[in-house]
Formats: sequence, structure tokens, C-alpha cells
Amino acid sequence: MFNSRISSIIRKEFLQLFRDPRTLALAVVIPIVQLFLLGYAATSDVRNISMAVWDQSKSPESRNLLDAFRAADYFTIDYFVESQEEYQKLIESGDARVALVIPADYSRKYFESNAQVLMVLDGSDASIGSTALSTARLVGQSYGTKILGEQASLSGRSAPSAPVEVRTQVWYNPDLNSAYFMIPGVIGMILSFITTILTATAIVRERERGTIEQLIVTPIRSWELVLGKLLPYVILAFVETFEIIIIGRYWFGVPVRGSLALIVFTSGLFLMSSLGIGLFASTVANTQQEAMLTVMMYNLPSIFLSGFFFPLEAMPKFLQWVSYAIPLRYYLVVIRSLLLKGVGIEAIQREVIALAIFGIVIMGAAALRFRKRLD
Repeated sequence: MFNSRISSIIRKEFLQLFRDPRTLALAVVIPIVQLFLLGYAATSDVRNISMAVWDQSKSPESRNLLDAFRAADYFTIDYFVESQEEYQKLIESGDARVALVIPADYSRKYFESNAQVLMVLDGSDASIGSTALSTARLVGQSYGTKILGEQASLSGRSAPSAPVEVRTQVWYNPDLNSAYFMIPGVIGMILSFITTILTATAIVRERERGTIEQLIVTPIRSWELVLGKLLPYVILAFVETFEIIIIGRYWFGVPVRGSLALIVFTSGLFLMSSLGIGLFASTVANTQQEAMLTVMMYNLPSIFLSGFFFPLEAMPKFLQWVSYAIPLRYYLVVIRSLLLKGVGIEAIQREVIALAIFGIVIMGAAALRFRKRLD
């Protein structure tokens, strides 16, 4: 008798589950998405680090050194520059992660066995910076050892020291402190997760309780209803943003080098996308559970493909292309550049434009759909 009652309840739950195909589909799809994201995106084996080169020597010896860095399969030489200002702009904008500076007297000092080159590293991303640092030193040592071996075979005696030394200089985060990288990312994650989840569930909760109909019959206009529902979460999101910045600054020592006004402006642009996604999810879902699952279908890929945990350079090319459709990717570049590098808007203008386009399109589409749902 006891078993039959349990079996009846089990049968009832399965019937309810199959009568809600949307929730069932989400429950089946989410583990598959997690599997593929963790399988391909969850890697810290960074390769193809973008490099800028300032070759003042332009000699056969300097070209041999560049070939050694190419052969390492960790760096891609994407830019040749003619000044410190050029490679500094590339590093500030994130187009280049490292810069190799070869002095004009490199060839002469090479034959005197005391040549030095400078490798400048972007330390704002601790994982990429540490990989680039260790690889640059390894390439320098391997290249020096190779040259020593060649010289010994030709002269019959070994040279007193390696002819080339790679000196390294880490910008923005000299100690490669991981907190400098993670805490700005937490701001983006909080803005994304909190606003999407709270917005979606709050509106669906009104529908579940039947109070949305009471609001509709009042003189309140639809845009006023949307604005009134969203503004509290905007205020909450900004409070949490500054809370993280203050704790990160005074507890973890994370610098705040950029303009606070620019931080507020760019965060507002990003919030438009997050709020729009939450609003859109509220028009798709009929229950709070469905709203949560729908939002998770967006938040899971965004957290893995935005560069929050794992470097984008370590991911397959296909996933790197997919990441361009995720607003969080652009915001993480912006917030890390503002906090750690102290750049102006000219260095992040592409990301700011992308956030503005995402915000206007997503919020506009979600607001129109929400209005039609009310009608």
C-alpha cells in the first residue's frame, strides 16, 4: 500500500514534468551546455599570445630572435611598431598582450655576448601574464643555449655566457596578483547575474500572484511600469558595484586607476543588456522556476565565454567567435582596463560602442515584447 502511494506520486510528478516541455528541455540542455563549455573553454593552456615588436636593430640576428619566439608556438607577432607610444597603446587597448623591444645596438652586443632585449607584459590578466613571463624566459634561455652550442662547435671552445638575455617588465600588476584580475571580473558577474535573475523572477512573480493584472488596469502606462520595475535593480546593481570596488581597493589592494565617471557610464551601458535579458526572460517564462532556468541558459555560456575564469586566447577559435555575441566579454575588458590600466575612453571605444549597441537592441526588443505581452 505504501509503495503504491509512492508510485502514484512519482507518476504524478513525471506527468507534470512532461506536461511542461519547456522546463524539461531546459533541464536536459543545461547539463549538455555545461559539458561542452567545461570541456572546451575551461583551460588555462594559453597559446597564440598577441605580440607587438619594436625592432630597432633590423638585423639578421634580430630576425633570428623573432623566429625563435614564433617557433615557441606561444606568441603570434601581430604588430610591428616604431615607438614606445605605439606598443603602449596596443597593450592598453588589449590588442597586444606583450611587446618585444630589440635595441638598435643588439647586433653588435650579440657578437660581444652581452645583448639584452626587453619583454613588456600586460599583467592585468594574471594567467596570460604568468604564461607569457615564463615562456619569454624559457625562449630566451633556449635561444641562448642554442647559440652557445653553435659557437662552441665552430670555435671548439665554449663562450663564457649566453649572448642574449631577455629582460622582462610587467605592467599594471607587477606581482601578477590574481585578485587584481578576478575582482574586476566579479563586478561584471554580479551585474549580469543579479540583474537578469531578479528582473526576470520579479516580473514573473507578479504574474503568478495575479497582481500584474491589477497593475495593467491602473492608469499606469506600460513604459512607466517597465521603468518602475527596473529602476530598483539598477540602483541595487550600482550599490553592489561600488561595494565591490571599495572592498577590493581597501582589503585586497586592487588599484582604481581610471575615472569613476567612466566606470559608472560603462556599467550603465552594460546594465541595459542585463536588464533587457531579464525582461525578455520574464516574457518567455510563466513561472519563477522557468524564469530562473531561462536566465541560466544565458548566464552559463556568458560566464565561461567572457574571459572571466579562463583566457579567451586559450579557447578554440569557434568559441572565441561565439564570445563576440556576449556583452559580458566587452564589459570585462572595460572594467579591467579602467581599474588596472587607468585608460581613457579612446582605448576602450570599440568595447563601449559594442555595449551601447547590445544595450539598445536587447532592451528595445525586450521592452516591445513585454509591452505586447501586457496588451
